[in-house]
Amino acid sequence: MNRNLTLKLGAIALLILLLLIPLLMINGVIQDRQQLRDGVLEDIARSSSYSQRLSGPLMVVPYRKVVRTWKLNEKTNERYQDVGEERGRLYFLPEHFELEGKVDTELRARGIYEARLFHADNRISGHFSVPAQLGIKEDFADYQFDQPFLAVGISDIRGIENALKLELNGQRLDFIPGSQVGWLGEGVHVTLPALNTAQATELAFGFDLRLQGTGQLQVLPVGKTSKVSLEANWPHPSFIGNYLPAQREVTDQGFTANWQTTFFSTNLQEALSSCVSGNDCEAFNSRSFGVSFIDPVDQYLKSDRAIKYALLFIVLTFAGFFLFEVLKSLAVHPVQYALVGVALAFFYLLLLSLSEHIGFALAYLLSASGCVLLIGFYVCHVLRSVRHGLSFSAGLAALYGLLYGLLSAEDYALLMGSLLLFGLLGVFMVLTRKLDWYGIGQKAAKPLEFDIGVVE
Repeated sequence: MNRNLTLKLGAIALLILLLLIPLLMINGVIQDRQQLRDGVLEDIARSSSYSQRLSGPLMVVPYRKVVRTWKLNEKTNERYQDVGEERGRLYFLPEHFELEGKVDTELRARGIYEARLFHADNRISGHFSVPAQLGIKEDFADYQFDQPFLAVGISDIRGIENALKLELNGQRLDFIPGSQVGWLGEGVHVTLPALNTAQATELAFGFDLRLQGTGQLQVLPVGKTSKVSLEANWPHPSFIGNYLPAQREVTDQGFTANWQTTFFSTNLQEALSSCVSGNDCEAFNSRSFGVSFIDPVDQYLKSDRAIKYALLFIVLTFAGFFLFEVLKSLAVHPVQYALVGVALAFFYLLLLSLSEHIGFALAYLLSASGCVLLIGFYVCHVLRSVRHGLSFSAGLAALYGLLYGLLSAEDYALLMGSLLLFGLLGVFMVLTRKLDWYGIGQKAAKPLEFDIGVVE
């Protein structure tokens, strides 16, 4: 290969490597701004309420049990009966649990950053089926039962926005702060009337809970059969947890979702027994599901994804310059390559800074338009032809349009990118199919003349 061509290709490769430096710096700026944004969102959540997780209700019956054990008197070698007392709790899950929620979201701003809060109006209802003698088969007479209570775990009680009252078999009872069950975490509880333990009891319950939070709303399906229905005005839900909705509908105005579970699918009774007996409550608490109200793709994530294509953009732009050099016998200086490469790098900095104020789509349009106009104006002089400069600008604009399509089509980004590269390779091969690569360096560059329109 001709020595001049080898030197030119080496210079272009070196420029591409050098341009990685500003690209890495801009990528660092993106990460820093994202961390700053996350810190502000954390501050907003700290001053309002965090993600919410609803666990319960559970019915808890404290008991005291007389324990009789036979012991041996080592001095007299006689056996005697020692009578002690054991304290514990019985836990009952609802026979049926139902939650109907309507969620509204709002934005809270601090400076240029916004956090999305939700307000969930929930109606929680169901019933408990308490067996006779509370399910105790042996030594029932040795038990004494204290006042039962209903416990509801709420991960951040600062988000409770209404006075909670329990409707229980026609009675209205006031909730008290604190779940009184350590492994449920924060929450509320309500003292229940004494139970008639001699016979089976049905307890129908219901209460309204207005809950504020940020980020996520999760529900633990505590019933032997559970039904959860959520309706919200957020059009970009991300369903999370161990169970997906049985039915869901997502529109531009919001979404509706319905979950249905049973003990056969959750195995929650066994998980509760393991939690109570072995203090291993992770399995119990992990059987939740819900929805995330976080914007799935924000401007920082899109900017980070966009800059991953920066090297490809620079290579394709330099390849376009190189084609003009070899096909039109034009001389493009490495400094001119470098200036165009820096302009391409600055596109990403413009995109980041503008998207924080006017949204990603409009920021992308303005940044891409500015870069295309600047590079187009410069290339008209570099290629010494308005027609060639406009053609180059049109190709660059098409590349920016394809990049936006890649950023928008998450599921098809790899396919679209592969087809784009294959198509561009085909164009390059077609344009250079008759080119004498050995004779490129021997051709003299054209004098400074213009094809269409002279740029003074």
